[in-house]
Amino acid sequence: MKVKNRKFDIVINIICLLLLLGITVYLAVNWNNIPGKVPGHYNAMGEIDRWGNKNELLIMTVIAWIIYFLMTILEGFPRIWNTGVAVTEENKERVYRILKSVLSATKLLVVATFAYLTIISSLFKELPSWFLPVFLFIILGSMIWLIVKLFKAK
Repeated sequence: MKVKNRKFDIVINIICLLLLLGITVYLAVNWNNIPGKVPGHYNAMGEIDRWGNKNELLIMTVIAWIIYFLMTILEGFPRIWNTGVAVTEENKERVYRILKSVLSATKLLVVATFAYLTIISSLFKELPSWFLPVFLFIILGSMIWLIVKLFKAK
């Protein structure tokens, strides 16, 4: 069974592609202005705790593109998804629709996070102290939402 794309999925993919193209173009245009050493890692408070070569920004961008494409491919194969509930003929459309929405939202969050980290690192800045709590809240919140929606859909 293929889960059809809804407007939500199409909008998410467009936003993801715009973010990925944006960071790719940003790096290409600003590459000569980015210092040779950039923040390579941040601690939980958003402080820089490792420095790396600016080529790590390219690696992050390539990883973001790869994750986007792999998750997009994965969306096309609902039978391999770990649903957490028994999938029956009666509920499979509802269950797969919920999971596809969660995959799309997760893809957007991952791409947006990579884009944000790439820009912040290229600008030689620390992360704001709110970054980790907000990121965790969104990830955990979407997982809780998924679990509740799935158990209601079964």
